[in-house]
Amino acid sequence: MFQRVLVANRGEIALRIMRACRELGIATVVAHSQADSDSLPVQLADDAVCVGPGSAGRSYLNIPSMISAALIKDCEAVHPGYGFLAENRYFAEVCQRYNLTFIGPTPEVIAQMANKVEARGAMAAAGLPVLPGTAEPLGGLDGALEAAKEIGYPVMIKAAGGGGGRGMHLAQDSDDLVQNFVTAQRESRAAFGNDELYLEKYLPQCRHVEVQVIADGGRAIHLGDRDCSIQRRHQKIVEEAPSPLLPEATRRKLGADAVRGAEAVSFNSAGTLEFLVDDDGRHYFLEMNTRIQVEHGISEMITGADIVKSQILIAAGEAGELRQEEIHFSGHALECRVNAESGPDFRPATGRVSDLRLPGGPGIRVDTHLFSGYNLPAHYDSLVAKIMAWGRDRGEAIARMRGALEETVVEGIATTIPYLRKVMGDPAFISGGVHTDYVELLDR
Repeated sequence: MFQRVLVANRGEIALRIMRACRELGIATVVAHSQADSDSLPVQLADDAVCVGPGSAGRSYLNIPSMISAALIKDCEAVHPGYGFLAENRYFAEVCQRYNLTFIGPTPEVIAQMANKVEARGAMAAAGLPVLPGTAEPLGGLDGALEAAKEIGYPVMIKAAGGGGGRGMHLAQDSDDLVQNFVTAQRESRAAFGNDELYLEKYLPQCRHVEVQVIADGGRAIHLGDRDCSIQRRHQKIVEEAPSPLLPEATRRKLGADAVRGAEAVSFNSAGTLEFLVDDDGRHYFLEMNTRIQVEHGISEMITGADIVKSQILIAAGEAGELRQEEIHFSGHALECRVNAESGPDFRPATGRVSDLRLPGGPGIRVDTHLFSGYNLPAHYDSLVAKIMAWGRDRGEAIARMRGALEETVVEGIATTIPYLRKVMGDPAFISGGVHTDYVELLDR
Protein backbone atom coordinates (compact mmCIF):
# COMPACT_ATOMS: atom_id res chain seq x y z
CA MET A 1 0.00 0.00 0.00
CA PHE A 2 1.08 3.58 -0.62
CA GLN A 3 2.62 5.51 2.27
CA ARG A 4 1.99 9.04 0.94
CA VAL A 5 -0.38 10.30 -1.74
CA LEU A 6 -0.41 13.73 -3.37
CA VAL A 7 -3.96 15.07 -3.66
CA ALA A 8 -3.80 17.10 -6.88
CA ASN A 9 -7.09 18.89 -6.43
CA ARG A 10 -9.07 21.22 -4.17
CA GLY A 11 -12.42 21.67 -2.46
CA GLU A 12 -14.75 18.88 -1.44
CA ILE A 13 -13.16 16.23 -3.67
CA ALA A 14 -9.77 16.85 -2.06
CA LEU A 15 -11.36 16.24 1.34
CA ARG A 16 -13.10 13.11 0.04
CA ILE A 17 -9.80 11.67 -1.19
CA MET A 18 -8.04 12.56 2.07
CA ARG A 19 -10.70 10.78 4.13
CA ALA A 20 -10.41 7.62 2.04
CA CYS A 21 -6.62 7.71 2.41
CA ARG A 22 -6.93 8.17 6.17
CA GLU A 23 -9.04 5.00 6.43
CA LEU A 24 -6.38 3.11 4.49
CA GLY A 25 -3.57 4.44 6.70
CA ILE A 26 -2.10 6.62 3.95
CA ALA A 27 -0.62 10.06 4.67
CA THR A 28 -1.84 12.84 2.39
CA VAL A 29 -0.11 15.87 0.90
CA VAL A 30 -2.49 18.40 -0.63
CA ALA A 31 -1.27 20.54 -3.53
CA HIS A 32 -2.89 23.97 -3.35
CA SER A 33 -2.85 27.41 -4.91
CA GLN A 34 -2.09 30.60 -3.03
CA ALA A 35 -5.82 31.38 -3.10
CA ASP A 36 -6.49 28.11 -1.24
CA SER A 37 -3.80 28.52 1.43
CA ASP A 38 -6.41 28.70 4.21
CA SER A 39 -8.77 26.10 2.75
CA LEU A 40 -10.12 23.16 4.72
CA PRO A 41 -8.12 20.57 2.73
CA VAL A 42 -4.92 22.44 3.61
CA GLN A 43 -5.93 22.57 7.27
CA LEU A 44 -6.75 18.85 7.46
CA ALA A 45 -4.04 17.28 5.29
CA ASP A 46 -0.94 15.72 6.83
CA ASP A 47 1.14 18.07 4.71
CA ALA A 48 0.60 20.73 2.05
CA VAL A 49 2.58 22.40 -0.70
CA CYS A 50 1.75 25.51 -2.68
CA VAL A 51 1.95 24.89 -6.44
CA GLY A 52 1.25 28.39 -7.75
CA PRO A 53 -0.95 31.49 -7.67
CA GLY A 54 -4.74 31.57 -7.74
CA SER A 55 -5.12 31.07 -11.47
CA ALA A 56 -5.85 27.39 -12.17
CA GLY A 57 -3.61 27.47 -15.23
CA ARG A 58 -0.63 28.38 -13.06
CA SER A 59 -1.43 26.05 -10.16
CA TYR A 60 -3.89 23.13 -10.42
CA LEU A 61 -3.20 22.73 -14.15
CA ASN A 62 0.55 23.25 -13.82
CA ILE A 63 1.96 19.77 -14.43
CA PRO A 64 5.63 20.53 -13.61
CA SER A 65 4.55 22.07 -10.29
CA MET A 66 2.36 19.09 -9.43
CA ILE A 67 5.10 16.58 -10.23
CA SER A 68 7.66 18.61 -8.27
CA ALA A 69 5.32 18.74 -5.28
CA ALA A 70 4.89 14.97 -5.31
CA LEU A 71 8.62 14.32 -5.57
CA ILE A 72 9.65 16.91 -2.97
CA LYS A 73 7.18 15.43 -0.48
CA ASP A 74 8.22 11.80 -1.19
CA CYS A 75 4.79 10.77 -2.47
CA GLU A 76 4.41 7.46 -4.25
CA ALA A 77 1.09 8.19 -5.94
CA VAL A 78 -1.07 11.05 -7.17
CA HIS A 79 -4.86 11.25 -7.00
CA PRO A 80 -6.23 13.82 -9.48
CA GLY A 81 -9.86 13.83 -8.30
CA TYR A 82 -12.17 15.23 -10.99
CA GLY A 83 -11.69 18.19 -13.32
CA PHE A 84 -8.29 19.89 -13.68
CA LEU A 85 -5.79 17.13 -14.62
CA ALA A 86 -7.99 14.10 -13.94
CA GLU A 87 -8.42 13.20 -17.62
CA ASN A 88 -5.13 14.59 -18.90
CA ARG A 89 -3.19 11.89 -20.71
CA TYR A 90 0.06 13.84 -20.57
CA PHE A 91 -0.16 14.21 -16.78
CA ALA A 92 -0.69 10.46 -16.36
CA GLU A 93 2.30 9.80 -18.64
CA VAL A 94 4.56 12.19 -16.73
CA CYS A 95 3.55 10.53 -13.46
CA GLN A 96 4.69 7.20 -14.90
CA ARG A 97 7.95 8.75 -16.10
CA TYR A 98 8.78 9.84 -12.56
CA ASN A 99 7.69 6.55 -10.96
CA LEU A 100 4.54 8.06 -9.47
CA THR A 101 1.40 5.94 -9.59
CA PHE A 102 -1.44 7.82 -11.24
CA ILE A 103 -4.59 6.81 -9.38
CA GLY A 104 -6.74 6.34 -12.43
CA PRO A 105 -6.67 4.49 -15.75
CA THR A 106 -3.75 4.22 -18.15
CA PRO A 107 -2.79 7.18 -20.36
CA GLU A 108 -3.88 5.17 -23.41
CA VAL A 109 -7.41 4.64 -22.09
CA ILE A 110 -7.68 8.29 -21.01
CA ALA A 111 -6.70 9.41 -24.53
CA GLN A 112 -9.04 6.96 -26.25
CA MET A 113 -12.08 7.96 -24.21
CA ALA A 114 -11.21 11.67 -24.28
CA ASN A 115 -11.64 11.62 -28.04
CA LYS A 116 -15.42 11.31 -28.26
CA VAL A 117 -15.36 10.10 -31.86
CA GLU A 118 -12.84 7.37 -31.03
CA ALA A 119 -14.84 6.46 -27.91
CA ARG A 120 -18.02 6.06 -29.97
CA GLY A 121 -16.17 3.78 -32.35
CA ALA A 122 -14.68 1.65 -29.57
CA MET A 123 -18.04 1.19 -27.87
CA ALA A 124 -19.82 0.40 -31.13
CA ALA A 125 -17.16 -2.24 -31.82
CA ALA A 126 -17.85 -3.69 -28.37
CA GLY A 127 -21.53 -4.04 -29.25
CA LEU A 128 -22.95 -1.01 -27.44
CA PRO A 129 -25.68 0.95 -29.25
CA VAL A 130 -24.64 4.45 -30.39
CA LEU A 131 -26.67 7.26 -31.92
CA PRO A 132 -26.34 7.91 -35.64
CA GLY A 133 -23.44 10.28 -36.14
CA THR A 134 -20.14 10.93 -37.87
CA ALA A 135 -17.51 8.23 -37.57
CA GLU A 136 -14.66 10.70 -38.06
CA PRO A 137 -14.07 14.33 -37.00
CA LEU A 138 -15.58 16.79 -39.46
CA GLY A 139 -13.25 18.39 -41.98
CA GLY A 140 -15.22 21.63 -42.19
CA LEU A 141 -18.65 23.15 -42.61
CA ASP A 142 -19.30 21.58 -46.01
CA GLY A 143 -18.65 18.15 -44.57
CA ALA A 144 -20.91 18.93 -41.62
CA LEU A 145 -23.79 19.97 -43.89
CA GLU A 146 -23.40 16.82 -45.94
CA ALA A 147 -23.27 14.60 -42.84
CA ALA A 148 -26.28 16.31 -41.25
CA LYS A 149 -28.34 15.67 -44.37
CA GLU A 150 -27.49 11.97 -44.11
CA ILE A 151 -28.11 11.73 -40.34
CA GLY A 152 -31.29 13.83 -40.44
CA TYR A 153 -32.05 16.97 -38.45
CA PRO A 154 -32.03 17.85 -35.61
CA VAL A 155 -28.37 17.16 -34.89
CA MET A 156 -26.06 18.07 -32.04
CA ILE A 157 -22.70 19.66 -32.83
CA LYS A 158 -20.13 18.32 -30.36
CA ALA A 159 -16.46 18.79 -29.54
CA ALA A 160 -14.40 15.70 -30.31
CA GLY A 161 -11.83 16.62 -27.68
CA GLY A 162 -14.00 16.99 -24.58
CA GLY A 163 -17.38 17.25 -22.93
CA GLY A 164 -19.15 19.12 -20.15
CA GLY A 165 -21.35 20.99 -22.61
CA ARG A 166 -18.49 23.08 -24.04
CA GLY A 167 -18.56 23.36 -27.81
CA MET A 168 -22.01 21.75 -27.88
CA HIS A 169 -24.76 23.32 -29.97
CA LEU A 170 -28.12 22.12 -31.28
CA ALA A 171 -28.86 22.52 -34.98
CA GLN A 172 -32.53 22.16 -35.93
CA ASP A 173 -31.76 22.81 -39.61
CA SER A 174 -28.98 23.79 -41.99
CA ASP A 175 -29.24 27.47 -41.05
CA ASP A 176 -28.59 26.57 -37.39
CA LEU A 177 -25.66 24.40 -38.42
CA VAL A 178 -24.06 27.19 -40.44
CA GLN A 179 -24.63 29.69 -37.63
CA ASN A 180 -23.28 27.49 -34.81
CA PHE A 181 -20.46 25.56 -36.46
CA VAL A 182 -17.74 28.21 -36.18
CA THR A 183 -18.88 29.12 -32.65
CA ALA A 184 -18.59 25.47 -31.61
CA GLN A 185 -15.10 25.29 -33.13
CA ARG A 186 -13.99 28.39 -31.25
CA GLU A 187 -15.37 27.12 -27.94
CA SER A 188 -13.82 23.70 -28.44
CA ARG A 189 -10.43 25.21 -29.25
CA ALA A 190 -10.54 27.42 -26.16
CA ALA A 191 -11.66 24.64 -23.82
CA PHE A 192 -9.68 21.66 -25.12
CA GLY A 193 -6.99 23.01 -27.45
CA ASN A 194 -8.69 21.05 -30.22
CA ASP A 195 -11.30 22.43 -32.61
CA GLU A 196 -12.36 19.09 -34.13
CA LEU A 197 -16.11 18.57 -34.11
CA TYR A 198 -18.51 15.74 -34.86
CA LEU A 199 -22.26 15.41 -35.30
CA GLU A 200 -24.68 13.18 -33.45
CA LYS A 201 -28.43 12.69 -33.89
CA TYR A 202 -30.36 14.77 -31.34
CA LEU A 203 -33.01 13.05 -29.22
CA PRO A 204 -35.58 15.69 -28.23
CA GLN A 205 -37.14 13.58 -25.46
CA CYS A 206 -34.68 11.50 -23.49
CA ARG A 207 -33.15 10.87 -20.11
CA HIS A 208 -29.45 11.17 -19.29
CA VAL A 209 -28.53 7.99 -17.42
CA GLU A 210 -25.04 6.93 -16.41
CA VAL A 211 -23.65 3.71 -14.95
CA GLN A 212 -20.89 3.63 -12.34
CA VAL A 213 -18.23 1.01 -13.04
CA ILE A 214 -15.18 -0.24 -11.19
CA ALA A 215 -12.62 -2.26 -13.13
CA ASP A 216 -9.15 -3.71 -12.63
CA GLY A 217 -7.97 -3.86 -16.23
CA GLY A 218 -9.52 -7.25 -16.79
CA ARG A 219 -12.80 -7.67 -14.97
CA ALA A 220 -15.39 -4.92 -14.42
CA ILE A 221 -18.45 -4.60 -12.21
CA HIS A 222 -21.14 -1.92 -12.00
CA LEU A 223 -22.69 -0.10 -9.05
CA GLY A 224 -26.01 0.64 -10.73
CA ASP A 225 -27.29 3.63 -12.65
CA ARG A 226 -27.77 7.32 -11.88
CA ASP A 227 -30.17 9.75 -13.52
CA CYS A 228 -28.57 13.07 -14.45
CA SER A 229 -31.36 14.52 -16.60
CA ILE A 230 -31.77 17.71 -14.56
CA GLN A 231 -29.14 19.97 -16.10
CA ARG A 232 -28.66 23.66 -16.73
CA ARG A 233 -26.57 24.50 -19.82
CA HIS A 234 -25.49 20.84 -19.92
CA GLN A 235 -24.23 21.03 -16.32
CA LYS A 236 -25.83 18.62 -13.85
CA ILE A 237 -27.61 20.12 -10.84
CA VAL A 238 -29.62 17.19 -9.42
CA GLU A 239 -28.81 13.49 -9.69
CA GLU A 240 -30.48 10.39 -8.32
CA ALA A 241 -29.76 6.69 -8.05
CA PRO A 242 -31.29 4.62 -9.43
CA SER A 243 -32.97 6.36 -12.36
CA PRO A 244 -36.75 6.58 -11.73
CA LEU A 245 -39.32 4.95 -14.04
CA LEU A 246 -36.65 3.08 -15.98
CA PRO A 247 -37.90 -0.26 -17.36
CA GLU A 248 -36.17 -3.07 -15.51
CA ALA A 249 -35.08 -4.68 -18.77
CA THR A 250 -33.40 -1.40 -19.79
CA ARG A 251 -31.72 -1.13 -16.40
CA ARG A 252 -30.23 -4.61 -16.77
CA LYS A 253 -29.03 -3.86 -20.30
CA LEU A 254 -27.42 -0.61 -19.19
CA GLY A 255 -25.46 -2.38 -16.47
CA ALA A 256 -24.36 -5.17 -18.79
CA ASP A 257 -23.36 -2.75 -21.55
CA ALA A 258 -21.39 -0.56 -19.15
CA VAL A 259 -19.42 -3.58 -17.94
CA ARG A 260 -18.88 -4.76 -21.51
CA GLY A 261 -17.64 -1.33 -22.56
CA ALA A 262 -15.23 -0.99 -19.63
CA GLU A 263 -13.78 -4.44 -20.22
CA ALA A 264 -13.44 -3.82 -23.97
CA VAL A 265 -10.95 -0.98 -23.35
CA SER A 266 -9.20 -2.71 -20.40
CA PHE A 267 -10.33 0.01 -18.03
CA ASN A 268 -8.61 -0.12 -14.63
CA SER A 269 -10.15 2.33 -12.15
CA ALA A 270 -13.51 3.86 -11.25
CA GLY A 271 -15.36 5.44 -14.16
CA THR A 272 -18.75 6.14 -15.63
CA LEU A 273 -20.40 5.29 -18.92
CA GLU A 274 -23.10 7.76 -19.92
CA PHE A 275 -26.15 6.94 -22.01
CA LEU A 276 -29.21 8.62 -23.45
CA VAL A 277 -32.45 6.68 -22.89
CA ASP A 278 -35.59 7.41 -24.92
CA ASP A 279 -39.20 6.96 -23.81
CA ASP A 280 -39.34 3.49 -25.37
CA GLY A 281 -36.47 2.30 -23.19
CA ARG A 282 -33.87 2.28 -25.96
CA HIS A 283 -30.45 3.44 -24.82
CA TYR A 284 -27.43 4.84 -26.66
CA PHE A 285 -23.83 5.28 -25.52
CA LEU A 286 -22.91 8.93 -25.07
CA GLU A 287 -19.40 9.07 -23.54
CA MET A 288 -17.16 7.59 -20.85
CA ASN A 289 -15.71 9.55 -17.95
CA THR A 290 -12.43 7.97 -16.88
CA ARG A 291 -12.39 9.54 -13.40
CA ILE A 292 -14.36 9.83 -10.19
CA GLN A 293 -17.62 11.70 -10.76
CA VAL A 294 -18.99 14.56 -8.68
CA GLU A 295 -22.10 12.46 -7.99
CA HIS A 296 -20.33 9.23 -6.98
CA GLY A 297 -21.66 9.56 -3.42
CA ILE A 298 -25.23 8.55 -4.24
CA SER A 299 -23.98 5.29 -5.77
CA GLU A 300 -22.09 4.71 -2.53
CA MET A 301 -25.30 5.34 -0.56
CA ILE A 302 -27.33 2.69 -2.40
CA THR A 303 -24.55 0.06 -2.44
CA GLY A 304 -22.43 0.68 0.67
CA ALA A 305 -19.32 0.73 -1.56
CA ASP A 306 -16.45 3.19 -1.18
CA ILE A 307 -15.57 4.16 -4.73
CA VAL A 308 -12.57 6.35 -3.87
CA LYS A 309 -11.01 3.62 -1.73
CA SER A 310 -11.59 1.21 -4.61
CA GLN A 311 -9.65 3.55 -6.92
CA ILE A 312 -6.73 3.62 -4.52
CA LEU A 313 -6.73 -0.13 -3.90
CA ILE A 314 -6.81 -0.89 -7.64
CA ALA A 315 -3.94 1.52 -8.28
CA ALA A 316 -1.95 -0.13 -5.48
CA GLY A 317 -2.70 -3.62 -6.81
CA GLU A 318 -4.56 -4.58 -3.64
CA ALA A 319 -8.22 -4.54 -4.71
CA GLY A 320 -8.73 -8.28 -4.71
CA GLU A 321 -11.19 -9.97 -7.07
CA LEU A 322 -14.12 -7.85 -8.25
CA ARG A 323 -17.42 -9.70 -7.90
CA GLN A 324 -20.75 -8.39 -9.18
CA GLU A 325 -22.63 -10.69 -6.83
CA GLU A 326 -21.14 -8.87 -3.85
CA ILE A 327 -22.87 -5.61 -4.85
CA HIS A 328 -26.28 -5.27 -3.19
CA PHE A 329 -28.63 -2.38 -3.93
CA SER A 330 -30.77 -0.75 -1.26
CA GLY A 331 -33.15 2.22 -1.40
CA HIS A 332 -32.94 5.45 -3.36
CA ALA A 333 -30.55 8.42 -3.14
CA LEU A 334 -30.58 12.00 -4.39
CA GLU A 335 -27.86 14.61 -4.73
CA CYS A 336 -28.36 18.37 -4.98
CA ARG A 337 -25.34 20.36 -6.12
CA VAL A 338 -25.11 23.62 -4.21
CA ASN A 339 -23.35 26.21 -6.35
CA ALA A 340 -22.24 29.70 -5.36
CA GLU A 341 -24.33 31.50 -7.96
CA SER A 342 -26.68 34.48 -7.96
CA GLY A 343 -29.39 36.09 -10.06
CA PRO A 344 -31.73 34.68 -12.70
CA ASP A 345 -28.79 33.94 -14.99
CA PHE A 346 -26.87 32.10 -12.25
CA ARG A 347 -23.71 34.20 -12.28
CA PRO A 348 -20.81 32.83 -10.18
CA ALA A 349 -20.69 34.48 -6.76
CA THR A 350 -17.92 35.02 -4.24
CA GLY A 351 -17.70 36.36 -0.70
CA ARG A 352 -17.03 35.39 2.89
CA VAL A 353 -19.12 32.69 4.58
CA SER A 354 -20.41 34.51 7.65
CA ASP A 355 -22.62 31.69 8.94
CA LEU A 356 -22.90 28.03 8.02
CA ARG A 357 -25.39 25.45 9.28
CA LEU A 358 -25.41 22.05 7.60
CA PRO A 359 -28.28 19.55 7.69
CA GLY A 360 -28.32 16.18 9.42
CA GLY A 361 -30.58 13.33 10.37
CA PRO A 362 -31.16 9.82 9.03
CA GLY A 363 -29.92 9.27 5.49
CA ILE A 364 -28.28 12.69 5.06
CA ARG A 365 -24.72 13.22 3.82
CA VAL A 366 -23.02 16.53 3.02
CA ASP A 367 -19.71 16.79 1.19
CA THR A 368 -18.37 20.35 1.40
CA HIS A 369 -15.23 22.39 1.99
CA LEU A 370 -17.11 25.38 3.40
CA PHE A 371 -16.68 26.64 6.96
CA SER A 372 -17.69 29.80 8.79
CA GLY A 373 -15.20 32.52 7.95
CA TYR A 374 -14.13 30.94 4.65
CA ASN A 375 -13.38 33.38 1.83
CA LEU A 376 -14.59 31.83 -1.40
CA PRO A 377 -12.04 32.39 -4.21
CA ALA A 378 -13.24 33.64 -7.58
CA HIS A 379 -10.87 31.45 -9.63
CA TYR A 380 -12.64 28.10 -9.66
CA ASP A 381 -15.83 26.15 -10.31
CA SER A 382 -18.87 27.40 -8.39
CA LEU A 383 -19.65 24.04 -6.69
CA VAL A 384 -19.44 24.53 -2.91
CA ALA A 385 -21.40 21.61 -1.46
CA LYS A 386 -23.18 18.39 -2.31
CA ILE A 387 -26.22 17.54 -0.22
CA MET A 388 -27.23 13.88 -0.48
CA ALA A 389 -30.28 12.08 0.91
CA TRP A 390 -30.98 8.35 1.10
CA GLY A 391 -34.38 6.80 1.70
CA ARG A 392 -35.92 3.35 1.62
CA ASP A 393 -37.75 4.53 -1.49
CA ARG A 394 -37.76 7.60 -3.74
CA GLY A 395 -40.54 9.33 -1.82
CA GLU A 396 -38.65 9.09 1.46
CA ALA A 397 -35.43 10.30 -0.21
CA ILE A 398 -37.23 13.37 -1.62
CA ALA A 399 -38.83 14.13 1.75
CA ARG A 400 -35.45 13.92 3.48
CA MET A 401 -33.84 16.11 0.81
CA ARG A 402 -36.54 18.75 1.26
CA GLY A 403 -35.89 18.79 4.98
CA ALA A 404 -32.12 18.96 4.44
CA LEU A 405 -32.42 21.93 2.08
CA GLU A 406 -34.68 23.74 4.55
CA GLU A 407 -32.16 23.17 7.35
CA THR A 408 -29.18 24.39 5.34
CA VAL A 409 -28.02 27.95 6.02
CA VAL A 410 -25.18 29.56 4.07
CA GLU A 411 -24.83 33.26 4.82
CA GLY A 412 -22.45 35.68 3.12
CA ILE A 413 -22.49 34.09 -0.35
CA ALA A 414 -25.35 33.55 -2.77
CA THR A 415 -26.18 29.91 -3.49
CA THR A 416 -28.60 27.88 -5.59
CA ILE A 417 -30.37 26.43 -2.52
CA PRO A 418 -33.63 28.35 -3.20
CA TYR A 419 -33.69 26.97 -6.75
CA LEU A 420 -33.03 23.42 -5.50
CA ARG A 421 -35.94 23.75 -3.05
CA LYS A 422 -38.14 24.71 -6.00
CA VAL A 423 -37.09 21.59 -7.91
CA MET A 424 -37.75 19.30 -4.94
CA GLY A 425 -41.30 20.68 -4.62
CA ASP A 426 -42.14 20.58 -8.32
CA PRO A 427 -44.85 18.01 -9.25
CA ALA A 428 -43.08 17.18 -12.54
CA PHE A 429 -39.89 16.24 -10.68
CA ILE A 430 -41.81 14.32 -8.00
CA SER A 431 -43.52 12.26 -10.73
CA GLY A 432 -40.09 11.07 -11.90
CA GLY A 433 -40.86 11.44 -15.58
CA VAL A 434 -38.64 14.40 -16.49
CA HIS A 435 -36.31 14.61 -19.48
CA THR A 436 -33.15 16.59 -20.19
CA ASP A 437 -35.27 19.64 -21.12
CA TYR A 438 -36.75 19.80 -17.60
CA VAL A 439 -34.90 22.92 -16.40
CA GLU A 440 -35.94 24.93 -19.47
CA LEU A 441 -39.58 24.02 -18.80
CA LEU A 442 -39.29 24.77 -15.07
CA ASP A 443 -37.84 28.22 -15.75
CA ARG A 444 -40.70 29.32 -18.01
